Amino acid sequence: MDYLDSPHEECGIVGVYAPNEDVATMAFFSLFALQHRGQEAAGIAVSDGATVRLHKDVGLVGQVFMPQNLAPLQGHYAIGHTRYSTTGSSSARNAQPFLIETQHGPLAIAHNGNLVNTAELRADLLHRGVGLSSSSDSEVMTMMLAGAEGQTWEERIRATMPKWRGAYSLVVLTLNCVYAVRDPWGVRPLSVGLLLSGGHTVASESGALRTLGCLAIREVLPGEIVTLSNHALRVYQAVPPAARLARCVFEHIYFSRPDSIWDGLTVHRVRQRLGEQLAQAAPVEADVVIPAPDSSIPAAIGYSRVSGIPYNDGFVKNRYIGRTFIQPTDSLRQQGIAMKFNVIEDNVRDQRVVVIDDSIVRGNTSGPLLKLLRDAGAREIHLRITCPPIRHPCFMGVDMGTYDELIAHRMSVEAIREHIGCDSLHYLSLERMMAAINRDGGYCDACFTGNYPIEVSAGTTKTGFERNGMA
Repeated sequence: MDYLDSPHEECGIVGVYAPNEDVATMAFFSLFALQHRGQEAAGIAVSDGATVRLHKDVGLVGQVFMPQNLAPLQGHYAIGHTRYSTTGSSSARNAQPFLIETQHGPLAIAHNGNLVNTAELRADLLHRGVGLSSSSDSEVMTMMLAGAEGQTWEERIRATMPKWRGAYSLVVLTLNCVYAVRDPWGVRPLSVGLLLSGGHTVASESGALRTLGCLAIREVLPGEIVTLSNHALRVYQAVPPAARLARCVFEHIYFSRPDSIWDGLTVHRVRQRLGEQLAQAAPVEADVVIPAPDSSIPAAIGYSRVSGIPYNDGFVKNRYIGRTFIQPTDSLRQQGIAMKFNVIEDNVRDQRVVVIDDSIVRGNTSGPLLKLLRDAGAREIHLRITCPPIRHPCFMGVDMGTYDELIAHRMSVEAIREHIGCDSLHYLSLERMMAAINRDGGYCDACFTGNYPIEVSAGTTKTGFERNGMA
């Protein structure tokens, strides 16, 4: 619904090999296409075969990169990252890519995901005298690769992958290669495509690859290493896929752009089917169906199609209010949701309104948003959610808060309905959600069921290392 109360992805990553091209600019536009996946920091590292250069900072992609700091990033190989923090807070030292010098030459890494065994891995590095400058699990992965055994970087990556437990899609930059790596559970997405001009690129979403005009796009499979270099594209099954794959279901529900392909499925079409399932499961007499911008638009279209209730716009979203470093005054801060959304009053006044939304996480913004509809004259408000109640935190790279913060862990559906102030509230069941995705297994549903595909520590938190002296 609102960015403050929606589940947050950790980041988006890109990798480029494009001889005789401006790879930094290509990485910039790929990151720009992935801005929705992280809005706290961004960075690009480039290699020309002799030197790796890096620029990164806190802020949006368009704020971090200007022509003057892109110009020095010359080379044939590049990786990039746009960040939302999960392990490690939002600070400059946690911005990625991480770049270090090793006995085998420079090494840079950008990571999407979250390891569940970071504490043990971190303790082992510190015990061996390895210094760490951040609170990020991604730096732990970088330092482990730097000390790994093997004659080549591909061998070192392969030797280290079994030690990492959890979600990781990686792009790794060396002097003359980019490696794309995906965990054996397949939690976070990663795709590779062929550039028309020659070379290849990888990115978290296929939409970012199409931004660069890529052809022959395919997903990097769970457990694979894909090597982008001046040789032919090499695809290598480094570790076997997990017996139980755990693709993140929220890529379909919320994270991915609607034009992206995830698990071979068009995200927009899946979201339409989620709305269709909602219309079948939770019909109601109403006059208009409206989406909570923006990820719920396809689902609202699907709900309208099956229910026969007309679709219309109800909210206008200020897309830039959360994208400035200028803080509102106290009086403006009290406006809260009204600064981010306005209601099209003619479309809801005296109407029975069905609002389609992707999720309710903490429950902080649903009530104020629905109040805007009430104040605009909506006669009835019926809220429909395209997934089951979120009752458990995620430890695989999604910031969904703690148990105490999750409203569905603390309250029943009826109590939530009263709390946010709608006339009816219905969540899509797990069975109907998976029917809309049209897959029999292979997805992680732990945030709904508590059935984690990888054993996690109950004490795992986003900023735990900082509270242990890394502030």
